[in-house]
Amino acid sequence: MLVSEKMRPLLENNSAIRAMFEEGKRMAAVYGAENVYDFSLGNPSVPAPEEVKKAIYDILETEPSGLVHGYMSNAGFEDVRESIAASLNKRFGTAFQAKNLIMTVGAASGLNIALKALLNPGDEVITFAPYFVEYGAYVRNYDGVLVVISPNTEDFQPNLQEFEEKITAKTKAVIVNSPHNPTGVVYSEETIQKMAKIMEKKQKEFGHAIVLISDEPYRELVYDGVEVPYLTKYYANTIVGYSYSKSLSLPGERIGYVVIPDEMEESSQVIAAMTIANRVIGCVNAPSLMQRVIARCLDAKVDVETYDRNRMLLYSALKEYGFTCIKPQGAFYLFVKSPVADEKVFCQEAKKYHILMVPGSSFACPGYVRISYCVSEDTIRNSLPGFRKLAEEYGLTN
Repeated sequence: MLVSEKMRPLLENNSAIRAMFEEGKRMAAVYGAENVYDFSLGNPSVPAPEEVKKAIYDILETEPSGLVHGYMSNAGFEDVRESIAASLNKRFGTAFQAKNLIMTVGAASGLNIALKALLNPGDEVITFAPYFVEYGAYVRNYDGVLVVISPNTEDFQPNLQEFEEKITAKTKAVIVNSPHNPTGVVYSEETIQKMAKIMEKKQKEFGHAIVLISDEPYRELVYDGVEVPYLTKYYANTIVGYSYSKSLSLPGERIGYVVIPDEMEESSQVIAAMTIANRVIGCVNAPSLMQRVIARCLDAKVDVETYDRNRMLLYSALKEYGFTCIKPQGAFYLFVKSPVADEKVFCQEAKKYHILMVPGSSFACPGYVRISYCVSEDTIRNSLPGFRKLAEEYGLTN
């Protein structure tokens, strides 16, 4: 077979999220887009801020073409990195400089260059279920082994007892994601402090660094005044990956960055290795125009209130109908307990009412479904009769 052995499992088990998204497009062609309630993909429905549009026009009209569209250091434009570092320092009381940042092709590329720089074959990377399914693919890209901590379905904070038990001499990194996809949970400061203490203890026990990789595309999407701890302040060996995909509604532009603090062990070598990794995995550098745009939009924000209204509308309705789910603190997902053990069956039943959801088994947490509420309010309102009928079918309503 021409296709590599590494790729064959991906051919056989392609992303259920993307598969459901494609199903939504097929159903929309048959029934009309207004009659299909596609909650599958985390594709922001809120427009990018006006500042982004203005920045693009201004840059194209005023900057020399070579500066806008040309190559630069593999780490990105130095002045852009300086601007982002200054913004982070102001917000979080950090002390980053341009050298501590690498501009990346979204958060996914940031994770890949970190893992490329860090992993030897057989090294273990820990993450907490439920988790974004691509983490496994990213780790296997560099011959690492993903170790999954079982879900704490009571409140979806990390299962720290199992975490401590599963850290071994082979553990090289830990990936966390907060605000969390798919649950909407924000890891509390207490959780982060306990996690850091465990990792520091294990570093001493095994005599080598264990890197905490914080995947943060949803940092700006939080509700009810919830604070998201900035992890470099709690654990020295931390890499932060960030994306503007959600915070500025720019998922297709693929622009983000990673932060490697000076406090990290061998920080200068890690920075150099990740910068080279940016080139050798094929990205070369982050998109030049979007780097320039981001530097002018550091204080811009999307309309989080729209997501908040959607959150409360859908959460309140589903709870009223008898469904079980925790109230999300951030991101734009509801993680709902399936009324039957096989949540894939539930997802199939929901299609009768043109409702598309993602099975929790896609996030290593069977028995749940993910509903992405970054859709129009009309989509949510029009879907509610279908959700009510589902609840009635499964005997959830009083």
